[in-house]
Amino acid sequence: MQSDLLNHENHIAQGRLGRHETFTPRYGWLKKGYDAVTEDGNIFKASDAIERLGVGKNMVRSIRYWCQTFKLIEEDSNREMVPTELGNKLLHDDGWDPFLEDVASLWLLHWQLFVPPLDAVSWSFAFNKCNLWSFDIKQLGKVIYNAAQKYPSFLTRSEKTFYRDASCIIRMYYESTSKKESEIECPFTQLGLIQKAEEVSLVCYDTGTKRNLPALIFAASCFSYMIFYASSGQKTISLYRLTHDINSPGVVFKLPESAVGDYLYRAASELNGFSLAEVMGSQQLHFEREPLELYWAALDKYYTER
Repeated sequence: MQSDLLNHENHIAQGRLGRHETFTPRYGWLKKGYDAVTEDGNIFKASDAIERLGVGKNMVRSIRYWCQTFKLIEEDSNREMVPTELGNKLLHDDGWDPFLEDVASLWLLHWQLFVPPLDAVSWSFAFNKCNLWSFDIKQLGKVIYNAAQKYPSFLTRSEKTFYRDASCIIRMYYESTSKKESEIECPFTQLGLIQKAEEVSLVCYDTGTKRNLPALIFAASCFSYMIFYASSGQKTISLYRLTHDINSPGVVFKLPESAVGDYLYRAASELNGFSLAEVMGSQQLHFEREPLELYWAALDKYYTER
């Protein structure tokens, strides 16, 4: 348990801040970036990248940032960008959901923000450390800033960086009727993770069951969590940890433990290789197959049988 905690801390300490150029990910950007990299691994360094991608200079950088942060592209040993396995499976023209028309894909990509390397580490601070019932950009920014002060790598960063990240987080998930048209173009508002609070000008997290989150997509996030955050060779994990630990699926999707158990019971009825059992009063997830194998199996089953 202690080694797992250190693992979480190391990933956060190595995280990165504020390279989104203040833009939330827009409709079509991820497919545009993936396709461009498939054709030319140096597209984002090209002198004519603006013309080829059809967006402004800052947007070119933002498209690269979001594609990398969602782990759809990565840098190879030659410092060229290449599609990842997930990028190919999801966004290839013959892939699972190349135009991200299924909200399940947005849930999957949301999870990817919490998979190391944490290139959007402020998202980890916001979802793990913000326990306010309601908040605005300034209050969320302060939470993120205060949480980051624990890590020497963030001590020299301007406080404004954290407030810009807080603004991006709220605009990414909260669909306001008063938004500028440019902000309505972010598909992640469909997740409803941040909603209007009772207080004027404040928002809050939706901590209830997510009706448009498929059980197999949630299960895949649990398998992914085991890959990156659990001890090597670990065959069991408690529902409590999957709900409450740093960057756990329960925290990332803002779910109570009862909902975590319900999603996993439903997924276990559709996919072999894992099960839920009660051990000394604690609900435990048991693995008969490797988490990586289960991760891809869950995604493949969801997308091929939906």
